[in-house]
Amino acid sequence: MLKVNKKIEYALMALKFIATREDGKLTSAREICDKFHTPFDTTAKVMQTMNSNEILTSVKGIKGGYSLNKDLETVTFMDLVRMIEGKESQSICQSKSGLCEFLGTCNISAPMQKLYEKVNGYLEELTLKELLLDEPQILEQMINQSEINV
Repeated sequence: MLKVNKKIEYALMALKFIATREDGKLTSAREICDKFHTPFDTTAKVMQTMNSNEILTSVKGIKGGYSLNKDLETVTFMDLVRMIEGKESQSICQSKSGLCEFLGTCNISAPMQKLYEKVNGYLEELTLKELLLDEPQILEQMINQSEINV
């Protein structure tokens, strides 16, 4: 149900790769593209955006690249979304092209707005550290949830 656009996915891939590098070397956009087969222009632009928003820091030059500038525990998923996508919609009944054509006659606009607010509330609290680096906990929660549902 939750739809994450490619730019956000590329940002998350880059952040996870940089955060889990054990050698501490700088990471270039080209290295991310080669590793994950992402398009260079989009990946580079996303990394530049994260640099200008001070999540990453860059070193210019032939041996340059990016490193983390902020602790991922201080940045939420929605912070990243706002940074990469710009202004967010305030309603599920609204998109870049305007209001939904069924807004006046729809019988689920209030429940959908409630769902939108709940999901966004969760994503406002979800840190990038939790999302990208706390995988064993997330996997354990998923396993426990599936045992309950079985």
